[in-house]
Amino acid sequence: MRQVAIYGKGGIGKSTTTQNLTAGLGEMGKNIMIVGCDPKADSTRLILGGLAQKTVLDTLREEGEDIDLESIMKRGFAGIRCVESGGPEPGVGCAGRGIITSISLLEQLGAYTDDLDYVFYDVLGDVVCGGFAMPIREGKAQEIYIVASGEMMALYAANNISKGIQKYASTGGVRLGGIICNSRKVDGEAELVSAFARELGSQMIHFIPRDNMVQRAEINKKTVIDYDPDANQANEYRELARKIDSNDMFVIPKPMSQERLEELLMEYGVLD
Repeated sequence: MRQVAIYGKGGIGKSTTTQNLTAGLGEMGKNIMIVGCDPKADSTRLILGGLAQKTVLDTLREEGEDIDLESIMKRGFAGIRCVESGGPEPGVGCAGRGIITSISLLEQLGAYTDDLDYVFYDVLGDVVCGGFAMPIREGKAQEIYIVASGEMMALYAANNISKGIQKYASTGGVRLGGIICNSRKVDGEAELVSAFARELGSQMIHFIPRDNMVQRAEINKKTVIDYDPDANQANEYRELARKIDSNDMFVIPKPMSQERLEELLMEYGVLD
């Protein structure tokens, strides 16, 4: 069982990328579970055809400790198992703790079955809070992929996340598998993100072009592969799935200093 965490700055398209990627892996016959680690609880919506899934924390609040796996796990496209951790009520408590509670409960309830090929953790934002580092800190996820684009703040966040991976690599055995470029159509984007990944000692595992088909599929509450299997964009996600399935490049990243990151951005014309 490969346990994979997808990180990246807020709004970069982590949840969309994770769901489209897992649809590609599901189509390949892989058994997959997605654990949504975002309080917005939108990590599995497209796999479930728009079903707003009840979160682990809401279920615990409403039903108490005595719950079964069926009440927090739903199956969607290609049999993918979906769980949403959820979060505290807005303004109260720590969302990171919700992730810790959810993963512990899933283990207790026997969700991590032997037939699983992949478990994906779709994790909110940046590694600034201990709870959001939970999948890597506790050694749950061995592989990390960072979703980024050629925009400065996306790369800044990716560099920060790499610092978190580096910190936990010595104790948890976690490694960076690569950068997924979710294109924003920035000039020279593929070259910049490739150079950024090389600087970390890693790779840009795939460049996902920007395509309105993604939004069209989302409006229809589906992944691209489910909505229009013949679309070019569906093939991009299939290619990403193939690359991740066969990836053997796992590194402890070497994060850049702020100065070096800015130099890199200047070299590729993002900062003038």
